[in-house]
Amino acid sequence: MSFREIAVTIRAVNRASNEFARIQTDAEAVSTRIKSLGSAIAGLGATGTAIGHIANQFGLLNDEQARVFNSAMMVISVMGMFMRTSWGVAVAQKIYTVACSIATAAQNALNISYATFLALTGVGIAVIIGAAAAMWYFSTQMNSATASVQSFNEAVAEAPTRTRSIIRTSEEELYRRGVE
Repeated sequence: MSFREIAVTIRAVNRASNEFARIQTDAEAVSTRIKSLGSAIAGLGATGTAIGHIANQFGLLNDEQARVFNSAMMVISVMGMFMRTSWGVAVAQKIYTVACSIATAAQNALNISYATFLALTGVGIAVIIGAAAAMWYFSTQMNSATASVQSFNEAVAEAPTRTRSIIRTSEEELYRRGVE
């Protein structure tokens, strides 16, 4: 292995290390946010449980309603506490990864549809240009045909009348039959 190859390898490892460090920093920031969200959810559940007990004490909720409400709030508290654990962070990150994948797929679909729109617009413009070129070609051919007919008519007009009145013998029979 030459010195140049070693230097290239070291640069690649250094760049990869920087990217891995950035990914680690991002992952730690997400973990911190998830744990913070878990704490907030656990607090919301605990607050809801306390409100359920107070509502039951004041008679706003009967015992059955208070039991259902407090059970729901305890489930929310447990979910919040679970999100503060390493397992909870891992599950939340998996869910976040799935959500990002879905968002990426949706963005790719939008990009594809936009690219298709641009391609079809380009094809449409090309068709219009092609049609315009064909119309120009057709009009120039028609102009040259019209000029040719005009020059023929001018040449015939200059010819003496006796040369124009020459009729072949077979045509005279046809003309006579058409009159009868």
